[in-house]
Amino acid sequence: MPLAPVDSSITIAELTRAPYPIYKRLRATAPVLRVEATGRTFLTKAADTRAVKDNPELFSSDDPGTPMERAFEAHTLMRKDGEAHLRERNAMMPTFSPRNLKTIWSPSYERHASAYLDRLPKGEPVDLFPMLAGPLAARILAEVLGLPEASDADMQRWSQALIDGAGNFGWADEPFERAAKANIEMNAEIDRMIPLLKEEPDQSALSVMINADDPIPKSQILANIKIAIGGGINEPRDALLTVLYGLLTNPEQLEQVKREEKWSDAFEEAIRWVAPIQASSRRATEDTELRGVTIRKDDVLMTIQASANHDEDLFEDGDMFNVFRTRHPHQSFGSGPHHCMGTHLSRMTVAKTLLPMLFDRFPNIELLDPAKVVWSGFGFRGPLNLPVRLN
Repeated sequence: MPLAPVDSSITIAELTRAPYPIYKRLRATAPVLRVEATGRTFLTKAADTRAVKDNPELFSSDDPGTPMERAFEAHTLMRKDGEAHLRERNAMMPTFSPRNLKTIWSPSYERHASAYLDRLPKGEPVDLFPMLAGPLAARILAEVLGLPEASDADMQRWSQALIDGAGNFGWADEPFERAAKANIEMNAEIDRMIPLLKEEPDQSALSVMINADDPIPKSQILANIKIAIGGGINEPRDALLTVLYGLLTNPEQLEQVKREEKWSDAFEEAIRWVAPIQASSRRATEDTELRGVTIRKDDVLMTIQASANHDEDLFEDGDMFNVFRTRHPHQSFGSGPHHCMGTHLSRMTVAKTLLPMLFDRFPNIELLDPAKVVWSGFGFRGPLNLPVRLN
C-alpha cells in the first residue's frame, strides 16, 4: 500500500491567508496528503478527522514535534492520553459544572456584557474586535480561571502569545520569545493568587485545583491555566466576530434569526463555517491505513476540522453561511476525549447571552465595509477586525 503523496507547494502563508480553497481541492483530489511545509499528513474529510479523534489508542494526542510544548513550557493535557489526560482534565471540571455555569458564571457574564456594551460609542464607526469581542472574552475568562485582577490587555496578550507560539510550525524565533515573556508574567500572577485562593476558596479553576483533596502537581496546574488562557479567549472572541459578520452580510437571515430567536443556531453555523480552532495533531501509535494510504507508526496527522466542516458529504454549499441549513454535527469543539471543556461556557456566553443582548440594544447594526474585514489564521482563525456602526 502506498504512502501518502507529498505536496511541497502548499505554504503556511497560504494556509494562513486563504485555507478553504486549498482544503476544497484536497477533499476532491488528495484527502490524505503529506504537506511538507508543516511536516504533517493532512486529513481533510469529515469521516477521517472524526474517526482519528475518536480512536485515541491508535491515534495519540502526544505529538512530540508540536511547537506547543515550547510555547507553553509544559507537556500539557492537550498532548496526553488516557488516565494522565483525564486526571488533569477532571481537575478543572468542577468549575464548569452546570450548577456553576447557571449560578455563577452566567450572571457574572451578563453583568460584564452589559457594562462593556455601555462603553461602545453609538452612531459612529467602532471596531468590535478591540472594543468588545476581545476584552469581554478576556474578562469572563479571568474570573473563571481565578485571575480576576489580570487586566483585559494582559489576558489577551498572553493568549495571543501562546496561540502564536503553539501554531509556530515554521519554528521562527519571535513567537517563542513572546511566549517565553508571557509565561514569566502568567507564572507570577498565578503564584500571587495561590495564597489568596487558599485563604478564600471559590469555584474558579485555580481555586478548585489547588484546594483539591488530591491536587495535581503545581507544574500541571500552571499548564492547565495556560491552556485555558490560550484557547479560552480566541474561541468565543472569534466565534462572536464570525457570527456577526455572517449575519450582517446576510440581512434576510438576520431578520429571520431575530424573529425566531435562533441565536444558538446562528452561533453553531458560524463556528461550522469558520472554525475558531482549525486543526489538531495526532500521532499514529502503530502502522495503519486511511483511504488506501499507509500511515506509519509515529507519523503525525493533522485533522483539519475546518475542512471537515465544509465536507460535501455532509454540507451542501459548505462555504456559504446559512443559519437555516440542514443540520449535521460540526467538529469545531473537537471530538473524543479532547472535546472542548469550554463548549457549554462558550454557547452560554456568546449564543444565549451576548447576541440577543447586542441586537436588542442596537437593532440596526451596520457593517461598514465587508471587503475590509481581514481574516487570518491556519491553526486558529477569525476576523482581525469588524468595523461597524451601532444604530
